[in-house]
Amino acid sequence: MYKISELAKCVGLSRTAILYYEKQQLLTAKRLSNGYRVYSDKDLQRVRLIQKLLAGGLTIKECKACLDAKINRQLLRDRLTTLKSEIQQKQQAHDLLLAILGDTPQQGWHEELNAIAPDAHLSWLINQGFSEKEALRLKWLSKDMNEHDIYMADFMTVFSGLSRWAPGSDEDTLRALSFIPSEPSTILDIGCGKGYATEILVKNTQAHVVAIDNEQPVLTTLSQRIKQQDFAHRLQTQCISMTELKFATESIDLIWSEGSAYIMGVENALKQWKPFIAQHGALVFSDLVWKVDTPSRDTFKYWSKAYPDMQNVETRLAQIRKAGYKVTTHFGQSNRAWDNYYSPLQSRVSTLKKDMPNSAALRDIEEEVNICTQYANEFGYHMFILTKLTST
Repeated sequence: MYKISELAKCVGLSRTAILYYEKQQLLTAKRLSNGYRVYSDKDLQRVRLIQKLLAGGLTIKECKACLDAKINRQLLRDRLTTLKSEIQQKQQAHDLLLAILGDTPQQGWHEELNAIAPDAHLSWLINQGFSEKEALRLKWLSKDMNEHDIYMADFMTVFSGLSRWAPGSDEDTLRALSFIPSEPSTILDIGCGKGYATEILVKNTQAHVVAIDNEQPVLTTLSQRIKQQDFAHRLQTQCISMTELKFATESIDLIWSEGSAYIMGVENALKQWKPFIAQHGALVFSDLVWKVDTPSRDTFKYWSKAYPDMQNVETRLAQIRKAGYKVTTHFGQSNRAWDNYYSPLQSRVSTLKKDMPNSAALRDIEEEVNICTQYANEFGYHMFILTKLTST
């Protein structure tokens, strides 16, 4: 016979746990004349069986059902289904922690989070100690917090030798500008990069142009180039993020954004930039869109990770109208715009491969070049020229 403390010690449980089993009618103690509880060897074995059942994932209630009657096989199958789901959740948690620690690749996790909660993803990255500029880069480029510095150093090595950082051409920029309904006096060029579109805007309007980017070296180069052409008095550069613009309400006649709206999400950009546009003012932006209804498997697989929000033209037009804009016109960028970017980029990658054989950044850029040269008929940049609707 075992006193309650002796039974608890034998099975490695607390006295409270034994009393709980009794309360749930899993055990029944005998009472001595002095009121003490005592348990038999049969009770000891019953407790050990209960422990095994609990270890199998059964609840106390389910344990009692299995002990007091013939095993309910459906009950066990239901419990097994639940257990499999819990194991899957635990495995996902395990994989997530490994990714955050840098013990496994983080790319998949960042891509998934960016797809389902882009704003929260960006805020979380900033909370981890990254500046907003670095967080945006990590979000769209490296997708690995632990290798980000190396990745970005290699990325800039590739792009520092290029004149253009995105597809574009002078002809397409001038064509889009020709559709602006009235002469603007103020233009805001968002995400100007090296400023080739900025330069055209300065030369072909009388407007005061503000060019913003989060890379000061490219802004410095742009300013020097414009200064040499005696247009410096009409250009102002600001090294700030496109997500933190602080301009007066309705103070900009024309917002221009070639190939950069995707960074904060096109729908978000349409919403966030709208208050800055003057009544009857305009917005011009370009975005990567699908040209075909059924893209090839390789293309879809690549862009579902690289740009999960890529849409066809009809979907973008619907989003534009819903956001409170009138579509003046729209057109696909020219083949020259594509070649101006990808031909030099392809040559740059080929030149650097020998010196950077283990670079993740170079591998990613090479994959983009291959996709964008082989399947250029399936997708491409599209220019949208809009006017802001008058508020009602």
